Amino acid sequence: MKFRNIVLISVALLVTVLPLAAFTPKKEYTMQVNVTSAFDWGMGAQRFAELVAKKTNGLINIKPYYGSSLLAGKQTNWYQAVADGSIDFVVDSTINASSVIRSLNLFSLPFFINTYANVDKIENGKAGARIIADLEKGGLKFLAWGENGFRQITNSKREIKTPQDIVGLKVRVVGSPIFIDIFKQLGADPVNMNWADAVTAFQQGVVDGQENPKSVLTVVKIWEYHKYMTNWNYLIDPLIFGVNADLFKRFPADVQKQIQEAALEAGEYEKALARAYLDGNTSLNILKNKFKVSPLPKEPFALAVSKGMKITNLTPAEVAAFVAKTKPIYDKWVPLIGEDLYKAAQEDMK
Repeated sequence: MKFRNIVLISVALLVTVLPLAAFTPKKEYTMQVNVTSAFDWGMGAQRFAELVAKKTNGLINIKPYYGSSLLAGKQTNWYQAVADGSIDFVVDSTINASSVIRSLNLFSLPFFINTYANVDKIENGKAGARIIADLEKGGLKFLAWGENGFRQITNSKREIKTPQDIVGLKVRVVGSPIFIDIFKQLGADPVNMNWADAVTAFQQGVVDGQENPKSVLTVVKIWEYHKYMTNWNYLIDPLIFGVNADLFKRFPADVQKQIQEAALEAGEYEKALARAYLDGNTSLNILKNKFKVSPLPKEPFALAVSKGMKITNLTPAEVAAFVAKTKPIYDKWVPLIGEDLYKAAQEDMK
């Protein structure tokens, strides 16, 4: 009887641990990241990998591959690669998946979101839930939101305060059709090219400007090519922390929980990096007090001004002129994105 009880206890313990014991992790899980580790985005990806390793006691080892090296630089292919399982994890831009997941273009409607409060309301609201559902239909497991930031415009020719100031400028834009439409509507000559080619074009003077979040200041040192910058918050570039859905299902339940927790924490950290100095002291305090970051990031705008850049912040009236000028973009793109999603986002922001 005593022997039988020992056997029963042993079987019960075996049943308890079998799912994890039966799980054999890969030596390395790949992660697609478009930028280098010097960017807020890259640091967020690295933080995610470190947190997963820590929370799983080294069971899950994620290796970030920066510069879209797993995609041979073809950054817009990330969604398909993760969805079909050729890449395991991803921290990448919504813009780079917007040609496949049409609803992601919601974030690229010009002058629609404008504030961090609105970004958070949409991501955590009905519109965000619909976008996540769209992402997950194709084979991605969504884990958390990150942020590349509100995109600003820089150029080598002149200060931009009105729509007329953009007319005729040759502007490098990312490979998304809505960006081409926006800058054509503003009277510019938009050019889609990769960043390495763009830098050469800036140096040679054949391209006048570009649009990107604040990371172009501290990492790219855009002042080496452009004198003028306008902060206009014309659209936001959220990031997605994700994993191949089938792979995620194969992880034991406790590992799934640990990965999810790591993504949410890394997303909060990365967003704080992206928003530092742009939302008062809110994000700086998160970095300092919650994540114990020391030293804190440099203040990018003072640094840019010290390097000779002229930074222009638009007034509400000046922004309104750009809003009016880009209204035809909504006529074309809201039906493509989805009227219901657009209305849901409006409700979220209320």
